[in-house]
Amino acid sequence: MATQLKFGLLLPHFGEHASIEKCLIGAAKAEAYGFDSVWVRDHLVFDPHGIEGSDRTHIDGLLLLASVASVTQRLTLGTSMVICHRHPIHLAQLFASLSVLSEGRLIMGMGLGGFPHEFAAAGRPSTLADRANLAKTNAAICRRLWAGEKVSHRDDAYDFKDVRLKPTPVRPIPIWCGGGTLASCRRAAEYGDGWMPARITLATFRKCVTYLDELCQNAGRPIATVAVMPFTSIGKSEAAALSALNVHSLIAEAEKYPTWVKPASGRFSTLEDIEGFLLAGTPDDIVRATLAYERAGANHIVYDLRFRYADWHEQIAFLGEEVLPALRA
Repeated sequence: MATQLKFGLLLPHFGEHASIEKCLIGAAKAEAYGFDSVWVRDHLVFDPHGIEGSDRTHIDGLLLLASVASVTQRLTLGTSMVICHRHPIHLAQLFASLSVLSEGRLIMGMGLGGFPHEFAAAGRPSTLADRANLAKTNAAICRRLWAGEKVSHRDDAYDFKDVRLKPTPVRPIPIWCGGGTLASCRRAAEYGDGWMPARITLATFRKCVTYLDELCQNAGRPIATVAVMPFTSIGKSEAAALSALNVHSLIAEAEKYPTWVKPASGRFSTLEDIEGFLLAGTPDDIVRATLAYERAGANHIVYDLRFRYADWHEQIAFLGEEVLPALRA
């Protein structure tokens, strides 16, 4: 039976190989190959994770999505994840405008942000609890403004009265909650339309999906859409795919997430231990790894090729010409 998954790509708008040309040509190629979506990150003061180098280049993701909307017709445009350093009126206006520009092809992925310094730089509270409250508040205010309501709001973070926006979105904008923890599942079940972890192992993903399903059922609401965005590297052989990566650093990175399901040894020390965190190998290997995520409950998989942006067009070709056709056969 052919897969029911939807497929996306994270665009190369950050780091050493950031390129508007790569993003726009890549998005057009993705649409031609039958991908369903393209995605961007969101940062105010970009500070790369250690595993992704040290280049601080970051082309604004929302501006980039506006450009991508003009060269595509079908692709859904998504943020993974927009962070709530903006005022919610500004955030709502940006996404309403993107909805109009893209004729409704839009998903707002919203996260708490991994860098408290970005919130501090914007004059926002920066503790984890504060950022969680900001995200929840932003989601609620955006939905009301998108619905055309006249909105007044007052709390410790925001104080405004009788605000109404126009234009409103072409269609309702889904909000997907980001994060690879049980707390992120609770946020998705409480106010999200979807849940989208980025870095996560397959074993942890399975645990979270089970928990999310239980939360949604107990709340009497539809099961949230489930997406995932694993690091991906494709080659003509597994050795070729792995040669482009710092495997030791990726394994070490997994140790930074104490809530992840540990292997029997109690620590992450092999590639097998981080299954799902990284999809690396031949196109056939990527097909098998993708199907494993579908069996675990994923509805949408976004391939994160950030370690292969130097080979961006080749990697898209591997996915578009070999992986997607095999999955959809």
